[in-house]
Amino acid sequence: MRRRVVVTGLGLLTPMGNGTEANWRRILAGESGIGAITRFDASQFPTNIAGEVRGFDPTEYFSKKYVRQMDLFIQYAVAASYQAMREAGLDQDPPEPERIGVYVGAGLGGISTIERTYDTLLAKGPRRGVSPYFVPAIIVNLAAGQISIFHNCRGPNFSHLSACSTGAHSIGEAMYAIHRGTADVMIAGGTESTVTPLGIGGFNAARALSTRNEDPTGASRPFSRDRDGFVLSEGCGLMVLEAYDRAKARGASIYGELVGYAANSDAFHITAPSPDGEGAQRCMRLALEDAGLAPEDIGYINAHGTSTAADAIETHAIREVFGPHAHKGLAVSSTKSMHGHLLGAAGGLEGAICCLALRDGVLPPTINLHDPDPKCDLDYVPLEARRHPVEYAMSNSFGFGGTNATLIFRRVDE
Repeated sequence: MRRRVVVTGLGLLTPMGNGTEANWRRILAGESGIGAITRFDASQFPTNIAGEVRGFDPTEYFSKKYVRQMDLFIQYAVAASYQAMREAGLDQDPPEPERIGVYVGAGLGGISTIERTYDTLLAKGPRRGVSPYFVPAIIVNLAAGQISIFHNCRGPNFSHLSACSTGAHSIGEAMYAIHRGTADVMIAGGTESTVTPLGIGGFNAARALSTRNEDPTGASRPFSRDRDGFVLSEGCGLMVLEAYDRAKARGASIYGELVGYAANSDAFHITAPSPDGEGAQRCMRLALEDAGLAPEDIGYINAHGTSTAADAIETHAIREVFGPHAHKGLAVSSTKSMHGHLLGAAGGLEGAICCLALRDGVLPPTINLHDPDPKCDLDYVPLEARRHPVEYAMSNSFGFGGTNATLIFRRVDE
């Protein structure tokens, strides 16, 4: 019998705010974290809006010495890990170092450091233009690596990299590490910082981003008839996963229980999902099977819902998997309407939102949904949060390359 795994701490650093409750308060208020890009002059790009993390001071978590060694995506991860460990009560009462591990990934890694270093290389030459910290600052696994160093985590440590499914895959695989007994506690999730000229330029070239520059807070509009692309965002979403018996023994507060996980592939296209959502359907069904649940048990889905054409495909996939329940009792929302798309960090943030929805019995809304696409005909909790306790919540994450991940969480009454 596999060990139960619960969530005892969250670390959130996003366009919605710094910390769990700051994020949750704004999400329930239906506010948007999207605004004009301030990180660089984006006036020449088709898109000049994004979801930036604002007011972040890394020296609240570590010294300037370490700031110079880390790209922003790593800084976000280390900061969020301190939040999550503090919430879990493990900052004062840590487990044995060999029994705590870290699975934290990113989609693109240190793209801002690459851009900046290339400029200095051209200006100063190879002897003075490249920092000795350049490689450790940009590689994806240093998010997990730095977290392990700061918290003395000597258990399993590596980084999953699966585009927009990264955070969810990291959490699901961390659950398996606890099931296998290779760890008792795992810090897991995703981090990202790609609001840069190359980040915006690359997605603009692929015609993937919204160009609703005159209306930044209304630009991300999943399931809407007039959606025109996703809004690129940055940040970090982490959670502390812990063996249930250990958490109970030490009297930890519990956000929820992670009861199901699945990962699979469309094997169809480098960026587009299979037209009928076949891969997404299988992934949701596999997660239900892993959790030992029927479709009717799920009360809420935090959809991948990116504000692109794929919203209709995900809607179709949900209808196929959940049958009549999709229209009778199942609520679905995309919180990307508020915080935008955090790429590799999306699954960590959205999994955390599922746990908070279960804890408080409130479903987060899909804002900006004034004119739904006729192909998108589910209950998307439009415009305002809804008080509605549910027992089980599902989170979907789908990424480039056809990689899919689904997580299922259960409410825990302490």
